[in-house]
Amino acid sequence: MWTETYDLHSHSTHSDGEHPVEHVGHLMAGNGVQTWALTDHDTASGWVEASQVANVNGMTFIPGVEITCTPAHPPMDEELSKRERERASASWHLLAYFPNHVPGKTDESVASFLEWLAPKQDGREPRMRAMCARLETLGMPVDVEGVLARAEGSVGRPHLAAAMVEAGYVEDKQEAFERWIGDGNLGFVPHEKPTVQEAVNAVQKAGGVTSLAHPIYYGVPVKRLIEVLKNHEINAVEAVHRSHSDEYRYELMKEATSQGLAITVGSDFHGTSYQQHPGHMPIMLDALIEQIKHA
Repeated sequence: MWTETYDLHSHSTHSDGEHPVEHVGHLMAGNGVQTWALTDHDTASGWVEASQVANVNGMTFIPGVEITCTPAHPPMDEELSKRERERASASWHLLAYFPNHVPGKTDESVASFLEWLAPKQDGREPRMRAMCARLETLGMPVDVEGVLARAEGSVGRPHLAAAMVEAGYVEDKQEAFERWIGDGNLGFVPHEKPTVQEAVNAVQKAGGVTSLAHPIYYGVPVKRLIEVLKNHEINAVEAVHRSHSDEYRYELMKEATSQGLAITVGSDFHGTSYQQHPGHMPIMLDALIEQIKHA
């Protein structure tokens, strides 16, 4: 059986999304989503509000976070070419879900995970300061305090890109990434990241489950990718993502299910100005992570 009622990957102003949590939740409900996960980058600061919004709109809320990790496998040129990608992402993104956690209630295991996560979020500010300093040497001074003020939780490159647009250095956020602050460009500064295995271990200890986000960005052939995920005890792969073609989604779903791995689905919604819309992402219900399916 197929369903389009799940959206397990979204962002708010607590990281690099453009809308407050309440608005994201209303958009999800308005697009037919019945089970929603807020997965801001390296922060859980929006969970309580998201849970409340979900209740108001009759949705099931899954507390989530998108953890930025070091790559678990090097990219392969042939795979990048096959998927028509110029380069692989400098990091892998691990989606962590805590279906049994009730935001706002005491949960020692989840609290320990959030303690582990906190330094990863804190490390974003020094990185942003370094990127602003680098842009200044390139003739594009940006007020770093203004960039930091744009984020309610985790500051990220989209906040910097928005400041660059306002300053007139670029026409839009896409140009900011493609010319200056995207991976490997002159204004890019990497930051400290856990390994995928370290992140998986931290999530498991807290009773959570994991899925690798948007694998098309990493340049690893599908069969090998699923093997890597199983070796790292990752529960699922985000087979259905807005950046994936139908062909790639099918490849991932077929290989994952054949190797006993679950799948997840997510719009990776960041905001309407990106021409993005939440929901309407089809998934085979039987292949979904059991803990999420029965939340």
